Amino acid sequence: MPSSIFDNTERAFALKSDSELERAYFLFKMISKEPLVRIGTAMTKFALNANLPVEGLIRSTVFDHFCGGVNENDCIPVMDKLFQAGVCSVLDYSVEGKENEEQFDACLTKVMELTDFAEEKEAMPISVFKPTGFGRFAIWQKKTAGEAFTSEEEQEWNKIVDRFDQICKKAKETDVAVLIDAEESWMQDAADDLVTEMMAKYNKEKAIVFNTLQCYRWDRLEYLKKLHVDARVKGFKIGVKIVRGAYMEKENDRAQEMKYPTPICASKADTDQNFDNTLKYIFDNLDDISVFLGTHNEASCLLAIDIMKSKGIIINDKRVWFGQLYGMSDHISFNLASEGYNVAKYMPFGPVKDVMPYLIRRAEENTSVAGQTNRELELIKSERKRRKI
Repeated sequence: MPSSIFDNTERAFALKSDSELERAYFLFKMISKEPLVRIGTAMTKFALNANLPVEGLIRSTVFDHFCGGVNENDCIPVMDKLFQAGVCSVLDYSVEGKENEEQFDACLTKVMELTDFAEEKEAMPISVFKPTGFGRFAIWQKKTAGEAFTSEEEQEWNKIVDRFDQICKKAKETDVAVLIDAEESWMQDAADDLVTEMMAKYNKEKAIVFNTLQCYRWDRLEYLKKLHVDARVKGFKIGVKIVRGAYMEKENDRAQEMKYPTPICASKADTDQNFDNTLKYIFDNLDDISVFLGTHNEASCLLAIDIMKSKGIIINDKRVWFGQLYGMSDHISFNLASEGYNVAKYMPFGPVKDVMPYLIRRAEENTSVAGQTNRELELIKSERKRRKI
C-alpha cells in the first residue's frame, strides 16, 4: 500500500459539508497560533465562569467540531454517519475534575449506561473511562506513593475498586471492550495495579479490559514486558491502548520542581521510537496482547500496516484497532477504514460547560504539536482547492 493512502482528501473529508470544512479550516488556523490559543482559552474560561451567554457560540464552533454532542442520544446521528463510512465510535464522557462520591457514582452510572448502549450499537464496540472519574486524584496519588490510608480513605479506595469491578464485569457480560485512560505518572502505578487485577479477572479468554500506555514515558515498554510475563504466569490476555501522551509539560515541570528524574523521554524522536518499539513488541506477541493504536502519527500507522502485512495478519483482525480523536486526523481514520482496517473515533461528549476543560487541553496540545496542526491545514486546503471553495 503506498504511503499516499493518507493524502486522499476526498475520502478523508467526504462527510464534511463545505461549511463544516470551512469551520475546520478556521479552527485549525486559530489553533496554529499559540498567542490566540492562550487569549481564547482565558476568555472562554472567564465567560463561562461569569455565566456569560457564550455556550451557543462555543457549541457552533469548537464544540461541534471536536465533540459528538451534549449527551449520548445527541451523538447517535454523528455515530451513524461515521459508521456508514466504516468508522466506529468510542463515546467518551469527557467531564473532568470531579471530587465527591456522588459525582463518582454518577460517572460510574454513565459509563455503565454507555456500555449497555454499546452492546446494542454495532457502531460503538468499545467503552472508555478515566480512573479519576471513579475516585479522587489525591487517593490515587497516595496509593501510588505507598502511603498508609486513614480508615475513611480506605473506604474511599474500596469504593474505587468496586466501581472498577462493576464496569469491568459489565464489559465482560456485554462483550464490550473497555479502555481505561492513563493519567499523571504520580498516580499511575495505583491505576496500573488495579487495571492489572481487572485483566487477571476478566481477560481469561480474550482482552476485554485495556490499560493505556503513554509512550512518552521511557519506562512503558519495560512495564509492558513485565506485565506480559505476569499475564503468562496467571493465564490472562493483555489489552493495551498505546498513545504518545497528554501531560508532558506538567510531568516535566513537576519533576524539575521536586528534583526527581523526569519520566518523559528526552526528545520527540525518542518518544516516537518508544511508541514504535512498543508497537513492534505487541505485534510480535499478538496471541497474548490486543492493541488499540491511539495515534495521529502517519508514520506509526504505516509501520503497523507494514507489520500486519509482513506477518500475514488480516486487516480487520479484532485484536488490532486504530483510533483517532473526533475532529482530527480524518485523513488517517477514513482512509484506513476505506481499506478495511478496524478504526474508531474517540468522541467526547457532555454538557458544553463541563467539557470545556477537555477542549482547552486539546487546543493547548495542538499548539505544542505544530507539525500536526500544519498537516491538518495543508489537507483541508487541498480539499478546498479540489472542491473549489
